[in-house]
Amino acid sequence: MEKLRVGILGATGMVGQQFISHLHDHPWFTITSLAASQRSAGRPYRESIEGRWAMKGDLPASVADLPVRDVDELELIASEVDFVFCAISLDKDATRALEDRYALAEIPVVSANSAHRWTPDVPVLIPEVNADHISVIPAQRRRLGTERGFVTAKPNCSIQPYVPALDALAEFRPLQAMVCTYQAISGAGKTFATWPEMVDNIIPFIGGEEDKSIREPLKIWGRIENDQIVTAEEPIISAQCIRVPVSDGHMAAVTVRFETKPEIEQILERWAAYSGKPQELGLPSAPSPFLHYFEEDDRPQTGMDRDYENGMGVTLGRLREDNIFDYAFVALSHNTVRGAAGGAILTAELLRAEGYLTTA
Repeated sequence: MEKLRVGILGATGMVGQQFISHLHDHPWFTITSLAASQRSAGRPYRESIEGRWAMKGDLPASVADLPVRDVDELELIASEVDFVFCAISLDKDATRALEDRYALAEIPVVSANSAHRWTPDVPVLIPEVNADHISVIPAQRRRLGTERGFVTAKPNCSIQPYVPALDALAEFRPLQAMVCTYQAISGAGKTFATWPEMVDNIIPFIGGEEDKSIREPLKIWGRIENDQIVTAEEPIISAQCIRVPVSDGHMAAVTVRFETKPEIEQILERWAAYSGKPQELGLPSAPSPFLHYFEEDDRPQTGMDRDYENGMGVTLGRLREDNIFDYAFVALSHNTVRGAAGGAILTAELLRAEGYLTTA
């Protein structure tokens, strides 16, 4: 299989670095272009990132000397890539406009940003959950007037632990869920060195996260009608989002009520067997198994379990009956891997396998 040429917009940020870490030896994709804001452009990547490389291991030699382009050098970047990942840190309107410009220039965009999550014909993908939503892309291309160009989006990192866990139980029809997420500082693009105020501290507010946690799952569970994704009406979700002093890994404490209450054994069986299109297709980044349940009372733990299946899996624990709802459990995923760069890479693999990403 010929490798596709990949560009990364926002290559110097935390998520951009995760893209580089996960793509530098990818079997299907090769990094050929790196771009960032104007202040980081014009230097080799190793100079632009000097003192700020936050990933485990050294900066990959394959990208160290690539020049950092200005993201607005669209024509130049277009000549270097077959598609791009977008992790640029701009305001929402500017990000949406940038992604549209690339799509209109016939460069497919696999976005790790939130700007297009509520565009009706842009699929917001957890590939194991709603891979069928990619079938809306031809309608999006018709709207844009493009042959190759389109945008897909990755959902918020806070919903990644619990949406697959609930989706595995869809046959029992979850009606209501209360979720409290305990979110790592890397979700704000920070480390303890750059955010010392988070040491020995908890902040009970993350701007915009609760709305995303409540609404985005309903688009993921939605259906395609008249060339648009219509959001689902259930389950009704209540959310609280809390920033905690953890480097990586978002944990969710979940309580849920079902139309038909399953037995605990049925829940565990569905979780153990749960998989989707990525596992069926054997995609390179697909975790197998996707969900793992710990019998121990004190698992999952962020420090021990966030890297399950190279950070692409979800770990679960503490399943028990609840006094108000039917059941309670906890779920954990790696926020900058499964919740950001890794999830976007898995989406790109799905798009390549299904013929939506091709050589330019």
